Amino acid sequence: MSDERTWTRRNVLRTSGAIAGVSSLAGCLDSLGGSGDEIEYTVSMPPVGEVGFPSVPETWAANNGSWADMGIALGQDPPEAVYLTSRYHTQYYKEIPGVSVDESDIDALWGDGNLSPEVFMALSEDVDLFVMDPNFILGRADGWDQADIDQIESTGTPFFGNSIFSRGYDLHDYEYLTLLEAFEKLSEVFQEQERYEAFVDLHERFQSNVADIVPPEAERPDVAIMWATEDLDSFSPYLIDESTSFKQWRDLEVTDAFADTDVRDFHSDRGAVDYETLLEIDPEVLLFRGLENKTAQEFQDDIVAELKADGTARELTAVQNDDVYRGGPLYQGPITTLVVTQRAAEQLYDVDEQLYDPQEVGDIVNGDL
Repeated sequence: MSDERTWTRRNVLRTSGAIAGVSSLAGCLDSLGGSGDEIEYTVSMPPVGEVGFPSVPETWAANNGSWADMGIALGQDPPEAVYLTSRYHTQYYKEIPGVSVDESDIDALWGDGNLSPEVFMALSEDVDLFVMDPNFILGRADGWDQADIDQIESTGTPFFGNSIFSRGYDLHDYEYLTLLEAFEKLSEVFQEQERYEAFVDLHERFQSNVADIVPPEAERPDVAIMWATEDLDSFSPYLIDESTSFKQWRDLEVTDAFADTDVRDFHSDRGAVDYETLLEIDPEVLLFRGLENKTAQEFQDDIVAELKADGTARELTAVQNDDVYRGGPLYQGPITTLVVTQRAAEQLYDVDEQLYDPQEVGDIVNGDL
């Protein structure tokens, strides 16, 4: 890959946050053999700082479902790759007319259990942007250091992301963004502010509808959210926090069954809970994550049936009352949060009305504004 190809395809600039140096540095980039391209606009976000673009990125890769879903909401083609395709739950788009993503067309960057700089270097020849948090890679992937990030970005493909899905990682010592704040940043990158504003309007009406169906505090259930595997021997507990991962449960104002117990979030100490611990707490609702690829019927047949067959699990109030559900994805974007919140409202509060208009969502994605 020649310098000329790199810099004529996309002159991408990173600064330490000071836009004052953009014009002079853009001139330096042009001197590397470019065709006169200059930085047309910049977008700033922690932790990546100020990133400049000579034109709108056309191809991209994303972390997982949070940023990937934002790109789809902004009318972009699907990402070329994500960390784990199994955690980008494209089946949610079946709820939205005119929107679909074929997961089989997306590569898995972390598919073999190893996230390597070499894979990113190869991918940088094909994508204009890595929509992912470099700090997450440095903190969670083996064998990486800042020099690897710098080398990848030297090809002209920058990183642009913030790990908004979780607040449990020590690596995140910079400002968190809400879902809409992150979405706005990406809309600026893709120059799709009009679509963003349309989603903000829709989201505000959706939030109002959600607030209307939330029952009085005394009638809201206490829920236990856990990561589960199919063996169902023990579970990794989650405490509801302010990350995007729990947005639907915050919006529905449920009570966290683990909040006032000795159970700690597995991010803190990689702790686990078993049936005996759950029976002591006895939550009204059990929510299992890690099983989103199962249909509702498969979840009943494979998971709920096993709970009812276990001598201890069958004593749980949630099992006896059939209040055991899929707990939603780790990664939420502006489309998926609508779908999973609607589902959760139906499960917990017996809601039978539509809280958002799926056709309106499809219209925005397809540019019918």
